[in-house]
Amino acid sequence: MPHRSILAVVLWMSGALLSFSATAIAVRTLAPNFSIFEMLAVRNAAGVLILLALALLKPDLRPGLRPRRFPLHLARNVLHFLGTDGWAFALTLLPLATVFAIEFTTPAWVALLAIPLLKEQMTRGRLVAIVLGFVGILVILRPGVETLQPASFLMLGVAFSFALVAIMTKRLTMTESTFSILFFMNLLQLPMNLAGVSRAFWLQVQPSHALGLTGISVGGLLSHYCLTNAYRRGDATMVVPLDFMRIPLIAFVGWQFYGEALDPYVFLGSGIIIMGLLYSLHREAKSA
Repeated sequence: MPHRSILAVVLWMSGALLSFSATAIAVRTLAPNFSIFEMLAVRNAAGVLILLALALLKPDLRPGLRPRRFPLHLARNVLHFLGTDGWAFALTLLPLATVFAIEFTTPAWVALLAIPLLKEQMTRGRLVAIVLGFVGILVILRPGVETLQPASFLMLGVAFSFALVAIMTKRLTMTESTFSILFFMNLLQLPMNLAGVSRAFWLQVQPSHALGLTGISVGGLLSHYCLTNAYRRGDATMVVPLDFMRIPLIAFVGWQFYGEALDPYVFLGSGIIIMGLLYSLHREAKSA
């Protein structure tokens, strides 16, 4: 990869990390008043409206409204729907750092699946980043009996589904525009989430919910916009390890906003994760 592409991947992933964290905070804020399906339906509806408005203003985006690989779009979004709803539900049951840490078993699955399905190479730098990422997660979580609860196993299933989604996203970027991937993500998942809604929840919206609804709508759209562009610029086995940075970031957010315990092991584990990422990026740049 050229140096410019490596920098682009890092920048796009930085935007994705901030957006995912904003979405997590919005889910926590809205959870007492709205169900998971209601919150994600709002996110999907807002995404469809925003993207249609952009297509109206920019005619060059309109070809993205006609997908070339609809079956792959559909399969990706069924898996993403199941994973996202499971992720959002786990956010209401587990500490933020725990949810994000368990989620990052995803890179191992991506690394394994990307080799046969995407014909990617597992370089030494990427392998080191993944291994040290998992070591860092184990240091942060210090797995014990308290971690072994149903919500934790739910998150393991979510991690596997996200790995499959990552592989499908990378394949879609070979033929589909970022606009098209985002549009059909929201369009296809909107009826899936509405099927789980049992009331006219929009009548319950109060002015105090505005910030949370904005966060889940804009943050949800921007996170996938940034992530899809990161996949477009780099291999999946390089992009996903960068996502490990969500762990220390969300741990800080949980401590700052919700009073969740922040102990020295979080900093130690985060340092191990960062060392692996820096080594991987150094190897990528050197190879380029």
